[in-house]
Parts: sequence; structure tokens; C-alpha cells
Amino acid sequence: MKLLLLAAALAAAAPPTVDPLGEAAHAIAAGRLDQARIMVAAAIKDGAKGEAVERLLADLAFRSGDFHLALGRYEALLKTNSGNAFLAERAGISAINTGDLARAAVLLELATESSAASWRAWNARGVVADHAGNWNLADLAYSKASALQPDRPEVLNNLGWSLLIRGKWAEAAEQLERAAALDPKSRRIADNLDLARAAVSEDLPQRRRGESDSDWAARLNDAGVIARLRGDRQRA
Repeated sequence: MKLLLLAAALAAAAPPTVDPLGEAAHAIAAGRLDQARIMVAAAIKDGAKGEAVERLLADLAFRSGDFHLALGRYEALLKTNSGNAFLAERAGISAINTGDLARAAVLLELATESSAASWRAWNARGVVADHAGNWNLADLAYSKASALQPDRPEVLNNLGWSLLIRGKWAEAAEQLERAAALDPKSRRIADNLDLARAAVSEDLPQRRRGESDSDWAARLNDAGVIARLRGDRQRA
């Protein structure tokens, strides 16, 4: 009886099993990227390898902003996981960030063919459609993204910009107003909203207090682009 009790006590005192790859994945998701690098390196040193490690390395590159590396790793993973919507989504977004919109279009089409497609995949596909001037696809993509995740400021901002470059000033301003209300700290949304309001009123954006010359010049340049789209050469 004493031996049984001792065995039970030792079992209860044993430390829980640690999954190093799982812990590394959690660190990446939480944004603790330096910690994640150390954990992944240690796991590889201890013999970890295979698809699980390659996935972590791809996610780490993506979250670190190394989109060229992330794109290569995600595409390599897709060779054996061709129907994985998440991998295709991440590869497509990485391609956008490298400036390779043709590859992004193919990858995001693959991502959105799946019923598991996320709002991020549809949102990214809308961005690519805007660059191609495919407004029907852009509208569909942003509609799908909003249906999956209503009131995302990122989607509303992109839809607003999409409407802005089509010359639909009032509709753009409406969407950007909603985006700004949801994310009032976003400079990108604020800048786009300024452009939409300027286009509606035909006034130039007002310079913000403390705004640098370069930022002010960039926003004026954008206002000039809008004026040119409207055919107002003098204002442009």
C-alpha cells in the first residue's frame, strides 16, 4: 500500500509535458517574436524537423515582416497542402507586401475557393482587385469579408479607398467615417477620410498641427491625384 501511495505521489509531482513547438506557436501568436526565435532554434537543435517546424518558420517570417521569406516558405508548404486556405491566404498577403500582385491574385483566389476562407483572405483579394481595376470583384470581396467579420475597420478602410479611386466620393466618405469611428487612432484611415472629404467639398485637406512637411506634401499630392481623376487639371 505504501508503495502504491509513493508511486501516486511521484506521478502527481511529475512536471507537465512541454510541447516546445506548441509553445513557440503560442509565442508567435502573442507577438513575442524574439522569444519564439529562441524557442524554434532550440527545438531544431534538439532534433525537431518536418512540416510543423517549416510552418513555424513561415509564421515567424510573416509576423516579422520578412514577406519575401514568408512567401517562399508558405508556397513550399502549399505543395503538399494545396487545399489549405490559411497557407494560401498567408502566401497571398505576403505576395501583396512584396509587390507581386500577379502571384497574390492566384494565391488569394485559391484561398477564397475554400469554405474556410477568412475575412482577411477576402479583404486581401479586394485589395488586389482594386489594383487591377476589377471593381465587381472588389465589391464582392469586401462584401464577403464584411459578412464574415462585420465592422472591421481594415475592410471599411479598403472599401472606402476602393470607392475613392472610382470617384465615388460620398460613398467613400461614408465608409471611411465608419472605419474612423471604429479605429480613431489609425493615421491611414484618417488620411483617407481627409481625401474623401476634400473630394466631396472640393477643398484641399487641412494641415494638421505638428504635421511634417513630407507628410503634408504627401497628402497634398494625393489630393492632386483625386483632382486629376475628376478632370480638374487646374486644381491638380
